Amino acid sequence: MFKTHKVMNKIKLYILAIATFSLSLFSCTDSFLDVDQETSIGDDNFYKTIDDFEMALVGCYDGYQRTGSDGTTAFPITSEVLSDNCFGGTGNTDGRAYQLLDRFDKGQSPSDNDVFNSTWATYYTGIFRCNILLKKLDEVSFEGEEETIARIAGETHFLRGLLYFELVRLFNKVPLLTEPTTDNVPQADPADVYKLIAEDLKFAAENINYPAWSASWASANDGRATQWAAKAMLGRVFLFYTGYYGKSDLEGVVDKAYVLKGLEDVYDEGGFSLVEDYKNLWEAACSTPIEESNTLENSWVGKGNQEAIFSQKFNYTSDYNGNSDGNRWLIMLGMRNTNWSPYGKGWGACTVNPKLFTAFESGDTRRSASIIDLASEGIESVFDFKDQREYTGYSNKKYTPMCYPDGTTTVEGLGEGDFQISQYQDYIVMRLSDVMLMAAELGSDRAETFLTEVRHRAGLDPVSVTPENIMAERRFEFAFEGIRYWDLLRQGIEVAASTIAETNVPVLSGNAEDYVSIDKEDIIATKGFMQIPNTQITLSDGVLVQNDGWK
Repeated sequence: MFKTHKVMNKIKLYILAIATFSLSLFSCTDSFLDVDQETSIGDDNFYKTIDDFEMALVGCYDGYQRTGSDGTTAFPITSEVLSDNCFGGTGNTDGRAYQLLDRFDKGQSPSDNDVFNSTWATYYTGIFRCNILLKKLDEVSFEGEEETIARIAGETHFLRGLLYFELVRLFNKVPLLTEPTTDNVPQADPADVYKLIAEDLKFAAENINYPAWSASWASANDGRATQWAAKAMLGRVFLFYTGYYGKSDLEGVVDKAYVLKGLEDVYDEGGFSLVEDYKNLWEAACSTPIEESNTLENSWVGKGNQEAIFSQKFNYTSDYNGNSDGNRWLIMLGMRNTNWSPYGKGWGACTVNPKLFTAFESGDTRRSASIIDLASEGIESVFDFKDQREYTGYSNKKYTPMCYPDGTTTVEGLGEGDFQISQYQDYIVMRLSDVMLMAAELGSDRAETFLTEVRHRAGLDPVSVTPENIMAERRFEFAFEGIRYWDLLRQGIEVAASTIAETNVPVLSGNAEDYVSIDKEDIIATKGFMQIPNTQITLSDGVLVQNDGWK
C-alpha cells in the first residue's frame, strides 16, 4: 500500500471538498490493486508515463470503493431499506433516519435533512477523479500503447458511468460534471445524465479488451471493470431508464437490440457460469462453526468467482487515520449486539419483512441462503430484544458480519481488527444470473433456457416466460443485493408504492409490541427519489432545488 499527499481543490459551493487527485489506495489480496509503494505526487510530476495513468486509474477505483465505505447510507444498504424486503430496524433508542427512508417520510426524523450529505460528496469525489484522468488522457499520446490507453479510458468511463447511475437513481436531478470545474453547476435533466451514462458504458464495452473470465485471470484482476461488466451494466441502465421514464431507448446512444446483444455476449463469450450451489456464493450462508477448533468450515467459492461479473472491493486495512477501505455498511446489517456463529453482531438494520420469507416457493434453496430465521436457528434464546427496533424474527444472511464459535469476530487480528471498520466482504454488483434474467426480459430467443437454469439451481421446476414470472424470479434471486427497489421503481411509482406500502405489520421494538406502517402516498409524493442534502442546497445558494415530497 502507498500513500500520497492529497492535492485538494474545492468544487464551488455544492460539493463540499473533493480531491483533485487522491490515491490513498487500499490493498486487496490477490488483486490488481495490490501496491507496495510510497510516494508524493501531483500534476507537476505526474501523468508522464503509462504507469502514472495506471496508478491514476487505481485512484478512480478507490473513489468508487469509498462510496461503499460510506457506512449508513451506502448504496446497497439504502436500496434495501427503501425496498419491500426490509424495514429500517437499528437500535430501539437510535435516531430514526432509517425509518425516514423506509417510510419515505421526513416526519419520522425531521432533523435528518442531511442524511445523504456524505454520500453526495463522496460520489462527486469519485466522479471528479474520473474527469481529471479522462482530461489528462486526452492530452497525451503514447506511440505503440494505443490499446492500453483505450483500455484505461474504458475502465475510467465505466467507473464514471456507474457512479452517475447510482447517484441519479438516488436523487433523479443531479449536477452533471463531465470535466474538472469549480463552477456552481445546477441540476441537469435526468435524460442528459442517462445519455452520459450510456455513452460511458458503451465506450467501456467497446474499448476494454480483457480475456474471458478464468480463475487465474480473476486472481490478479478481481475488481476490474471489463467489457463484460460494461455490457451487463448497460442492460441494467436500459431497463431502469426505459421503464421509469417511459422511453424506447437510451437517449439515442443504444437501443434494445444493442443492449440484448451485449447481454448475450456476456453469457456466450465472457467465460462466466452459474455457481452450482446458490448458497456457496455467500460466505455466511455456507459456513459451519467447528467448536472444537474454534474455526469455520465452508464451501464458499470465494471472491472473483465464475459468477461474479463485477464487484466492489473492500479490505480490512481501514483505520481511523484516513484509510477508508473497509465495508462500513456491513456492520449495520449484523444482528443487534448478538453473536451466533457464523453470524457476527452488528447494529440490527434492515430487519427482514416477514412477507418476503413466506413468499419463497416451497423447496426454494435461496430462502435459507438469504435469510437468517432466528427462531429455527435457535438464536432467539440469546438475542438482544431490549435493544432492537422493529424485530421481525428474520435477518439478512448474504451480507452480515461473521464470528467464530467463541464469539470472536473474523476480522480479529486483521488490520485494526475493529469489527466496525475492518469488515472486508466484497459487494457483488453484477452476477451472471442477472444477465440471464435481463436477457430473458428483453426477449432473447433463449429466454426459456435462461429462466429455467436460474430456477433449476434454486431447486425449482420451470415456469412459463412472462414479465410477471421474470420479475418474481428476480425478487428471490437478488434479495438483499440492492436490486429489488429499483426493479419495483422501474415498473412505475404506482407499482412501487403499492408493493412497498404496509399497514400495521406487527414487530417488536425494545421487546414491546410495535407496528410498521408505510403510506403509499408518501412514496408517490417523492416519486421514489431521495432528499437532496440540505447542506448542499445551502452551500449552492439555492442553485440546487429539493426533490418533490421532501420540501
